[in-house]
Amino acid sequence: MAQKKQFKDLDLSNAFLFAAALEDEETCRLVLECILGTPVEKVKVKTERSILFRSDFRFVRLDVFASDEWNVNYNLEMQNTDEKNLPQRSRYHQAEMDLSSLKPGQDFKELRPSVIVFICSFDPFGKGLYRYTFEPRCLEADFPLEDGTRRIFLSTKGTNESDVSKELVSFLRYVTDSTDAYVERAKEWKLGKIHERIKALKQSRELEGRYMQFEELLKREHDEGTRQMLELVSRMIADGKTDLIPQLKEEVFCQEMLKEYHL
Repeated sequence: MAQKKQFKDLDLSNAFLFAAALEDEETCRLVLECILGTPVEKVKVKTERSILFRSDFRFVRLDVFASDEWNVNYNLEMQNTDEKNLPQRSRYHQAEMDLSSLKPGQDFKELRPSVIVFICSFDPFGKGLYRYTFEPRCLEADFPLEDGTRRIFLSTKGTNESDVSKELVSFLRYVTDSTDAYVERAKEWKLGKIHERIKALKQSRELEGRYMQFEELLKREHDEGTRQMLELVSRMIADGKTDLIPQLKEEVFCQEMLKEYHL
């Protein structure tokens, strides 16, 4: 098993560090400008929805919620494991954002525009692109639905440099190489500002302590999940349900089996 990096050696691809960095509103604004390729004015980050303000760690979430002065809502999340569910995950985030932005009694026309961003350290669709942008369109007549939603999937493994901005490519490379040396080579002033924030966070003993707590929490959850699955498989074998074991990779079926066996 690969040895885990120390806190001071983390890259921005680490979801915990990413969430901590973007709680700073200026850093969040600069990241959004790199991603969208357009100016973004004043940004408000909704820090009350962050794990970094949960002392008991009962609610673990590392995505970042923000809005700009034009009332556009943003949801940003770092992804390092391809679980083949990002389209469905983005759908869930979209529904969650819509529910939180529309108050009871408000007209649906008052729903705010929204942008969901996943930054992936892998290629989520295997097309070699740095950026995949999705907006609803009519298939029959090819016109936009104009419902105000956009979903962007970014890949650090892209190869189409001529199709995107140098700024975006530099940012995505920085995600997996968040070092002084890379920032010096890139010569992008926005990266320099983002990197200043990252370096300041790595000097925080309090944040390092929270990161260690978070890692321990993940380890406990992983160990418990492994124990639970081994027990489930053992009981299914004992009951002659060996042929059903391959279906456990389907989340719904797995949850049904766990419930059936009271695990």
